Amino acid sequence: MNFLAATRYRYTAKAYDATRRIPDAQVDELLEGLRHSPSSVNSQPWHFVVASDAAGKARIAKATDAGFAYNTPKVTNASHVIVFAARTELPAAHTTALLDQEEADGRFRVDGARAGQHRSRQGYIDLHRFDQKDVQHWMEKQLYLALGTLLVGAASLEIDATPMEGFDAGVLDAELGLRERGYTAVVLCALGYRAADDFNAALPKSRLPASTVITRL
Repeated sequence: MNFLAATRYRYTAKAYDATRRIPDAQVDELLEGLRHSPSSVNSQPWHFVVASDAAGKARIAKATDAGFAYNTPKVTNASHVIVFAARTELPAAHTTALLDQEEADGRFRVDGARAGQHRSRQGYIDLHRFDQKDVQHWMEKQLYLALGTLLVGAASLEIDATPMEGFDAGVLDAELGLRERGYTAVVLCALGYRAADDFNAALPKSRLPASTVITRL
């Protein structure tokens, strides 16, 4: 399936067929795609928690019990659910790990490249930390880049998906011990196959016309 076909194929699934499972090889492909998602200055300020069985999905579903019960069956009936968690800070240990990985992957081919990369990345981090004072929001933006990668990737494999902000992040952070590890849950994504009675699958997609949303210079 090409890119345009994938964007037209995908929609937000509202009900899942609980009897169908995504093949392990395709799950691995999607997770590898997540790992390769873009992020500002390659900051990678994220962690992805994957639930693939009833027990794991039940733990995530606890965060939908109060106030977001409409999302509970999406979590429990989907084949897999991914928690997108953002870092709560960007410590030196993380930025050093990024540099070490970039060096191991052969990205520094001239003298001073590592130091230059560090200055550039740290400059953006400090811009958001001290000047714009939105470093947490900036880190969370990167998760939505990864979410977009996952949504189109899933559609290309004819796997349905449901991104969800309707959950209690505090409950989920506590359940998964995220804050103790320096993360906080930002968005969920259920993955699987649409149920036969999913009303949204039968509805046509609706988007504003290109003339409204696109300006060509």
